Amino acid sequence: MLVHPQFDPVALHIGPFNIAGIVIGPFAIRWYGLMYLVGFVLFVILGRKRARQNLLTGWHPRDIDDMLFYGVLGVILGGRLGYVLFYKPLYYLVHPLEIFQVWQGGMSFHGGFLGVLIGLWFYARKRGRRWLDVTDFVAPLCPLGLAAGRLGNFINGELVGRVTDGPWAMVFPQVDNLPRHASQLYEFALEGVVLFVILWLYASRHRPMGAVSGLFLLGYGTLRFVAEFAREPDNFLGYLAADLTMGQWLSLPMIVTGFLMMIWAYRRAGKAEPTLLDRLK
Repeated sequence: MLVHPQFDPVALHIGPFNIAGIVIGPFAIRWYGLMYLVGFVLFVILGRKRARQNLLTGWHPRDIDDMLFYGVLGVILGGRLGYVLFYKPLYYLVHPLEIFQVWQGGMSFHGGFLGVLIGLWFYARKRGRRWLDVTDFVAPLCPLGLAAGRLGNFINGELVGRVTDGPWAMVFPQVDNLPRHASQLYEFALEGVVLFVILWLYASRHRPMGAVSGLFLLGYGTLRFVAEFAREPDNFLGYLAADLTMGQWLSLPMIVTGFLMMIWAYRRAGKAEPTLLDRLK
């Protein structure tokens, strides 16, 4: 039976420093925070590569830095507020100051996703672009960042899987001594690597406006819904209606919306006259 390696969640300790008699620190750089940094770096690298491939459609590598600023704000603010509102609203209603204590953990993908959508709307408005053109461009850049986040969850030994007797089971001693699914690694593979490959290949050719965004919603929602069957639900929520988890219920609207968006995108494209770019392809 496998045992979680019990990584130290702190990657690097810095300080304390004595500056003119004033002690500053110590500071701790955590692996989970570094995984966010890895995700943002991958976004920039892949974004610039994708922009160079799409110069004919008006994208330029210098657009990525500005886009990243709005994306980072959306991820952090949306992720935290999403966790507060979706998962523990009553707790934070009683302890409102703890909303700002992000170093204690508590981020929601679905909240971060909504935050990014709002941030990209502001970016699109500032640059005079269509919102769906921006989200279509960004969608393939996100899954590897999600993979980095799941790797951070695994390093921390958090968001563990359900109990299983399979030969691949892993014990997380920081939680209990029961054999569990390493669901963080399942999500790393599905929501991260598999979704990235699907979206990157699909977006490598010209697609109707909204189709890539729709595939992201459909793909992420489906893969997250499946992965949740191996993930232990939050102990303060448990299973909800129909024995589904909060993550599954939040993924269902993404699946439906993504499916409808792809239908809309292709029907709309079928009614439109071909553009010059379409003829060139």
